[in-house]
Amino acid sequence: MLAAEVIRRKRDGHALTTEELRFLVQGITDGSLSDAQVGALAMALFLRGMEPDERVALTSAMTRSGTVLEWDLDRPVVDKHSTGGVGDKVSLMLAPIVAACGGAVPMISGRGLGHTGGTLDKLDSVPGYDTKPDLDTLRRVIGEAGCAIVGQTAELAPADRRLYAVRDATGTVESIPLIVASILSKKLAAGLDALVMDVKFGSGAFMAAREHADELALALVEVAGGAGLPTVALLTDMDQVLGTTAGNAVEVREALDYLTGAHREPRLHEVTIALAASLLEQSGLADDGRGAAEQALASGAAAERFAAMAAALGGPSDLLEAPDRHLAAAPVTKAAAPERQGTVAAMDCRAVGLAVTGLGGNRRREDDTIDPAVGLTEIAPVGAQVGPDRPLAVVHAASDAAADEAIAALRAAITVADDTPVERPVIAGRIA
Repeated sequence: MLAAEVIRRKRDGHALTTEELRFLVQGITDGSLSDAQVGALAMALFLRGMEPDERVALTSAMTRSGTVLEWDLDRPVVDKHSTGGVGDKVSLMLAPIVAACGGAVPMISGRGLGHTGGTLDKLDSVPGYDTKPDLDTLRRVIGEAGCAIVGQTAELAPADRRLYAVRDATGTVESIPLIVASILSKKLAAGLDALVMDVKFGSGAFMAAREHADELALALVEVAGGAGLPTVALLTDMDQVLGTTAGNAVEVREALDYLTGAHREPRLHEVTIALAASLLEQSGLADDGRGAAEQALASGAAAERFAAMAAALGGPSDLLEAPDRHLAAAPVTKAAAPERQGTVAAMDCRAVGLAVTGLGGNRRREDDTIDPAVGLTEIAPVGAQVGPDRPLAVVHAASDAAADEAIAALRAAITVADDTPVERPVIAGRIA
């Protein structure tokens, strides 16, 4: 085959065969396709779209571009993936909950960019925690703790890394077939038995419009099923921060408080339990997934699994008992008082995430360095009363000037009014 001719066929609107897609993915992986050709392919796929069979074939080929893990375990191997948002620390609680219920959870996570935080960035705030272990270490930690939240290794879906970099440079990131292939190729390469997707919509989500989130969720479930991975997608609201914190060390601290029972914000709890319950029921680990997940929290078993995972990956052995000893604290803390007393009526969640980025808690560019200590705590949810005694949030910053900039951004992002808004459910739909 000639790569240029196959790309031309897609440019002209033809469906590509499985063999053609395998040929192209092989070229992406081994470098025989130039960056110009990969960019042309990405643009052709972006503009022409892909038929369902093409989507499955592309995803499967990208999965097999590297190592596909096989597990010799007496329990199901499961995972969860979120399309990203602000304050989304669900993975930190869900993985140990499911592990405590008998699942094996090799969670391949990512880093944040722009207004969204990344799970790996949060865990980088834990001293010593290794987010890039080799595959032997990953297997060992799964055997010991039942879960491991780590980054994509060089061996897993290498075609995705190159294609994603080209998509970012050519304005083709928003292509649903390419998003689906990128997400699922890594999950399929992890050797899973079941997957649950958290597809977010709203101002803080990658897919802000509900109809676009619905389209993505349906595509993920259909392609995953076509590739042999049973998958359920929950559609969840990201029109406000999930939980009470946004940042890195501050989100780890909230996750630890959640696991130990010190504090569980209701919306965060609902999303975490709903996703965990789905996985437990999908994999046959529980008939009543919600009850099993709640029991894992109540018994302390989930907290113990998180502690075991953190220690096995090089983190402190007493993180659960003494988080303040290990998690970085910012030198400046200021309350973001509202400009008027009233009720939080609405939140531009993306703008709140960008306030964290301004503090240094997220990346503007992929090569930016993150300050793990900065961020927001005590974020007032929609419907909360705010005023002199209840701020919009508490800002953790590296300097007074950075804190003041964040406070101004929060006042612009959060609408305070007299009327109480209608409460919306955080779980908006399910696709299976």
